[in-house]
Amino acid sequence: MKPTFSRLTSANRRGFMLGAAASLMLVPFSSVPADAQNSAAAQRIANHFSSVKSMAGEFVQFGPKGEQTGGKFFLSRPGKLRFNYEAPASIYVISDGKSVAVRNEKLKTWEMYPLSSTPLKLLLSNQIDLSQQMVKDVKEDPDLITIVLGDKSVFGNSTISMMFDPKSYELKQWTIRDAQGKDTSVMIYNVQTGVNFDNSAFTIPYNEARPGGTMRN
Repeated sequence: MKPTFSRLTSANRRGFMLGAAASLMLVPFSSVPADAQNSAAAQRIANHFSSVKSMAGEFVQFGPKGEQTGGKFFLSRPGKLRFNYEAPASIYVISDGKSVAVRNEKLKTWEMYPLSSTPLKLLLSNQIDLSQQMVKDVKEDPDLITIVLGDKSVFGNSTISMMFDPKSYELKQWTIRDAQGKDTSVMIYNVQTGVNFDNSAFTIPYNEARPGGTMRN
């Protein structure tokens, strides 16, 4: 059954872009000891996800106050992502590998962020190496394995948690927590991999966006 959605609020949009997201945990997790963070199983999952160079599907987004919206997403590694939100939301989000842009069609405005300063950079990277200091935690459960990533020197206290099916290694959900501890979660479904995209899908019209938009660091 397809979920129903309420209007995407400005708080929800800001939460997603600023990394205000964290666990909408569907089942309880038990933390794995620190010396298990680099376990072979977790690294295999990370390698599998990194090997998927493109995917498309549908999503449900949960904002910091429980707001819900949805739509379609498109991902091309490295660095490219697009979210088209369903009506009545008039929002779409584009990452072109350098910047992340939020377009509000109703207000005719743009907000822009350097991709390198958001946890989305970790989701969209070519390789997830669990030996790096960015790994904050690995949580295992029979139904889900969660890998929590963050880089304090770049993102401050923001983190991104990626949740995978332990059998198929498919990504099911990611959640981002910002420095204020606000949470936004994105669940994906009806996912297809190995999709070919036109480059225009991830094009940010900088000439249009920057004069009337806001660039945030």
